[in-house]
Amino acid sequence: MFLWVLRGMFVALIAVVAFSAVPTGGDARTEQYRIPLMAAAVVVSGVLIGVDVFVPRKSLAALSGAFLGLVAGMTGAYIIGLILDHMLFNLYWGTSAAGAGTETQTAVSAVKLMIGIVCCYLTISFVLQTKDDIRFVVPYVEFAKQSRGNRPLILDTSVIIDGRIADICETRIIDSQLIIPRFVLQELQTIADSSDKLKRNRGRRGLDMLNKLQTNERIEIKISDARLPSVEEEGDVDQKLVALAKKLDGRVVTNDYNLNKIAQLRGVDVININDLTNALKPVVLPGEMLAVKIMRPGEEQGQGVGYLEDGTMVVAENAADRIGDDVSITVTSVLQTSAGRMIFGRPEGVAPSGPRRFRPR
Repeated sequence: MFLWVLRGMFVALIAVVAFSAVPTGGDARTEQYRIPLMAAAVVVSGVLIGVDVFVPRKSLAALSGAFLGLVAGMTGAYIIGLILDHMLFNLYWGTSAAGAGTETQTAVSAVKLMIGIVCCYLTISFVLQTKDDIRFVVPYVEFAKQSRGNRPLILDTSVIIDGRIADICETRIIDSQLIIPRFVLQELQTIADSSDKLKRNRGRRGLDMLNKLQTNERIEIKISDARLPSVEEEGDVDQKLVALAKKLDGRVVTNDYNLNKIAQLRGVDVININDLTNALKPVVLPGEMLAVKIMRPGEEQGQGVGYLEDGTMVVAENAADRIGDDVSITVTSVLQTSAGRMIFGRPEGVAPSGPRRFRPR
């Protein structure tokens, strides 16, 4: 409401100034231009207000960059103008400026005006195109955005589809801002519209997980529409994610092995959900007791296989005849394989058998 009042005052003030620009009591031929001049001023002010209203996204950095470029361009044009005057004075006009005719002076003024316009255009264009790469510091304005407080977490497509990030957010362990880049959202929509049924289901699951994140009041989530030149120049989504993380000083959250390696090579911090899951698995030491439900027989004679809640495989000796029962076992050893962690043990009160062997299926 206040903005519209300000705009109305602006139009009224422009109209009054234009009306009073033509002196009263003068020549009647001069006074006849008062109304057209006032109408032209109102039209111009209306155009300016229209541009202000229909361009809702405004950038303080762009405005400051244009101002800095304008000052630099005018300074450069003034210096070039002085050099041009000095050269013309010494080469053509002699020792007196009277040697220059009116036409020559007009031509020189026109050339100096064109030089000023060219200088202002070049400097403004240069500053606006390089403000994200070069940090210009103006009083109260910083072109380079710096993160304050916790560094933002930038989610990639795979971790959104995976869905575990939503469960992690429910634990309130994450207090950083979550950023979903626009190109990641577009990739999710493309996958959801795929003709392949599996891809389509994965894409729709990703959109559902994203909606779940947005409705979570415990976290701050933002769909980023930032279009940084250094990010847009990158080809695929992974490269754009890494470039955006470098610009925002953020961390990439993913469960993609290749993206993990690319980000590490470019010096970007990565939070891998798979690594986080493995780190949160309980540590089991030989001699401890575990309760596990035997689900199926093992590869070797007499072995029974069960699983913990986190999916860790437990191989119990002499438990093949106890399928479907909850068995308390004593841990004998723990084996870490490429497929995950495996725990070996024997039921309580059962004597150890010969050397154990197990071949994962």
